[in-house]
Amino acid sequence: MSKTTVLPANNAEVKDYHVRDISLAEWGRKEISVAEQEMQASWRCVQNTGPKPLKGVRVSGSLHMTIETAVLIETLVQLGASVRWASCNIFSTQDQAAAAVADAGIRCLLQGRDARRVLDFTLAALTHPGNRGPELIVDDGGDARCFFTRL
Repeated sequence: MSKTTVLPANNAEVKDYHVRDISLAEWGRKEISVAEQEMQASWRCVQNTGPKPLKGVRVSGSLHMTIETAVLIETLVQLGASVRWASCNIFSTQDQAAAAVADAGIRCLLQGRDARRVLDFTLAALTHPGNRGPELIVDDGGDARCFFTRL
């Protein structure tokens, strides 16, 4: 089943995720490797920029968790961003992609049908170390934006 952990008080990086099955990470990693070959523009950004141009930028996402999204997430991380992610749609989630991202140490939270859990996971995706909010939100469905309007 899934595992949820929280960041310790000292904000040390730990695995912090809630995914359906973390044992799918190896499968997800293989699919991500294939996708990287087809999505070369994102990896060229990594290769053609200076060292970590997004260093310290806090990015939160609320997008469909697919292999393509995993490539985007890992590209942002390679560029130096602090990334937190919540899947916005349980029907489009590729569990192997979520498991691979979570196994890489990136906060990845899969939402369920429970409204409370959706709100909790959206808040967690919007919360970066030091209890800081994002500087950039990637959100195609409005979940994160709707969260802010409810505060």
